[in-house]
Formats: sequence, C-alpha cells, structure tokens
Amino acid sequence: MAGFVLASALPFYYMLLLSVRSIDEVLLNPASLWVDIRTVSLDAYDRVLSSVDAGGQGFLALIGNSLIVATLTVVITLLASIPGAYAISRIAFRGRRQVSALFLAVYLFPSVIVAVPLFVIFTRLGLRGSLIGLAIVYVAHTAPVAIYMLRGYFATIPVSLEEAALVDGCTRLQVIRRISLPLAKPSVMATALYVFMIAWNEFLFALLFLVERRDQWTVSLGLSQLSGSIEVPTTVLMAGSVVLTLPIVVLFFTSERLLVEGLTSGAEKG
Repeated sequence: MAGFVLASALPFYYMLLLSVRSIDEVLLNPASLWVDIRTVSLDAYDRVLSSVDAGGQGFLALIGNSLIVATLTVVITLLASIPGAYAISRIAFRGRRQVSALFLAVYLFPSVIVAVPLFVIFTRLGLRGSLIGLAIVYVAHTAPVAIYMLRGYFATIPVSLEEAALVDGCTRLQVIRRISLPLAKPSVMATALYVFMIAWNEFLFALLFLVERRDQWTVSLGLSQLSGSIEVPTTVLMAGSVVLTLPIVVLFFTSERLLVEGLTSGAEKG
C-alpha cells in the first residue's frame, strides 16, 4: 500500500518541486528531490498565470475557459441524462433493453472515430471555435456513461414510493423532482464530478475545435503549447502542469466520500 501511494504521489511531488525551483538549479541538479525553502521561487507561476499582453502564458484566462466548458458540460449532461436514465429504469417501452445496451456500446468506440463527423457537422452549424460548441461535443461523449451510471441507481429506488406519490396526485415530472432526485442525490453528484473531470482534462476535441481560436483555448490545450515549445523553461512547463492538475486533485479529495458513496450505493441497495 505504501509503495502504491509513493508511486502515485512521487510524480506530482517532483512536478511541484520543479515548478518552484529556479531554472539554473534545475539544470545543475535535475534529479534533486529536495529544495531549500530560502530558494523557493514562484516566478514560473507568475509567468504562467500572467496575461499574454504582459508577457505571460495567459493561463488564468484558460482556466476560466475550462471552467465554463466543464460547468456547461455538467449541466447539459445532467439535464439530458437524468430523464433518460429514469425512462430506461422505470418506463416500459419496446426495445428498452436494447436502448440501454446501445448507450454503453456507443461509449466503447474510440473518440477519434466520431471526431471527424462531429468536426464537419459543427463547422456547418457554425459552432466550431466556441466554448458552447465544445461543451455540446463533450455532452455527446459523456451522456451515455452518465445515463448508464444513473440508471443503476434509479432502479434501486422503491417503486412503491413513486406509486404512492402518483396516487396522491403528482405527475411523473413531480415524482422525479420530489421523490426520485432527492433519493438519487449521491449518484447525481458522483456523475457530475465524473463528467466535470472528463471535460476539464479532455484534449483531443479541444485541439480539433479550438485550435484556431487562441482566446477560447482550454487549459489542457494551453499546456500542450508549452510542452511543444523549446523556448519555454521546464519550470514554467511544470508550473502549468500543476495549474492544470491541482483543481482536479483538490476537487477529488474534497468530494471523495460523496464520489465513493454515489458510485457504490446502487450496488449496496441492489
């Protein structure tokens, strides 16, 4: 267990270490795993976060773009997947099992297969190069898994509770809002966190749809620009990597209990 933790934490620790050392120290002793607290420098972070006009890499704006895309993706995915998952788990219709299996089958295809058709369609619709268009692309990628995750939890909610609400005069939408959603809150939150992390880290579609719009780049796209440039010092590249990784690490550890509960509660009740 200690070895697993060490193997997982060491790369991030080394990345963090390189980001606060001066480039001269890194060149003289790149393998050092310690840093003198008196020599710690935040210049790399200043250069990464400063705007392009001020001579920096503009990562602050890129973080804002990533936040917009990830949030839009979560909201649209949940709006689409919650009624879809509820319909598959509760409403009887012809081909329900086949539709359920199809959602998972769609996710099994590599992203690159659907990249070209989506690129052509969004270009014709005029959505290429916009954050909203990128969020819609991510929804097409995350909604099948979200439906699959939520479907399992909705199936564990006692049908008798919903039937009692229907007898009391509630409509089906009111049953979902007042009965099913509050009970499924852990699973909904876990799904939202999963979708957010996928949208935050995604690179292929961001490159394909935003490469011509520097002002719309996400933070993963900005980091790839740093890694491909010989003019960017290693310390700045590592600072950019920390900026990309740290929000997801913080989000994961602050919501770990909720995430585990949401992913396993359906199995416990089943």
